[in-house]
Amino acid sequence: MKGTIGYSRPLAIFTSAVLLIWLIMAAFPFIWTVWGSFKVEADFFSRVSFWNAIFGSATERQTGSAFTLDGYRGAWVERQFYVSVFNTAIVTVCVTSISLLFGTLGGYALSRSTRKYTFWILIAALVFRAMPHITLVSGFLLPFFELNIWGYLPTAIIVLVAINQPFTIWMLHSFFLSIPKDLDESAMVDGCTRFQAFRLAIMPVMWPGVITTGLFSFLLAYNDFSVTALLLNQHNQTMVPKINSFLGTVQTEGTIMYAVAATVSATVPLFILVMFFQRQIVSGLTAGAVKG
Repeated sequence: MKGTIGYSRPLAIFTSAVLLIWLIMAAFPFIWTVWGSFKVEADFFSRVSFWNAIFGSATERQTGSAFTLDGYRGAWVERQFYVSVFNTAIVTVCVTSISLLFGTLGGYALSRSTRKYTFWILIAALVFRAMPHITLVSGFLLPFFELNIWGYLPTAIIVLVAINQPFTIWMLHSFFLSIPKDLDESAMVDGCTRFQAFRLAIMPVMWPGVITTGLFSFLLAYNDFSVTALLLNQHNQTMVPKINSFLGTVQTEGTIMYAVAATVSATVPLFILVMFFQRQIVSGLTAGAVKG
């Protein structure tokens, strides 16, 4: 017993040290970006000394304080970043809702189907999901131009749903397979229709899987650049293309600190979202992993 304790204690110390180092390395880029968002460009991107970004000497000379909100003020007020935040909220909510609606229905139908073509439908969905996004977007450009609907939010929503739908069907299909068929069959014996069995018996135990799939769908729409950059005009830009526009004008207008502040503004909600739903995410992923 003593030998076991003697070996386990150094192992525990070593493991804790490795985890601590990994945590610092993983969190440092984000913490550094948050810190730098309150500095001016001359400090955060200083080539003279690394310590300028820590103490903010140029920031203090320019603003009278070691910290400044000029980056946030420029992004949110001067460049109206809040419009892009509102556009992103519309796109993400619509894409997530539509994807989950058809994904739950399609995944349930395929998981309970005994037809041979079910397998080929899933394979076709997988192939479609594996295609590069840019190839899918190019197929939508011509009809959108002809219908004069290019540049509007619904166009991006349509394409993002088309890209995301195979993933939601595959993932929810896996979750539905982990639920015994006896559950909905028992509900149907008690007098429920197929849809009532789905709604009253299956969905209450499917929420971890739905939340997990919904979060991945949300992240796809929230972080997308290629689709939204190609299909939306400047007035309807979402957050990621808007941040890229700040970086694209740095040589002429010096708005790189706007991009840093906007990046922090766009990243913080993701941390809050993941922390809030972490239990549901783990529960949902575990439920899909233990499928027999």
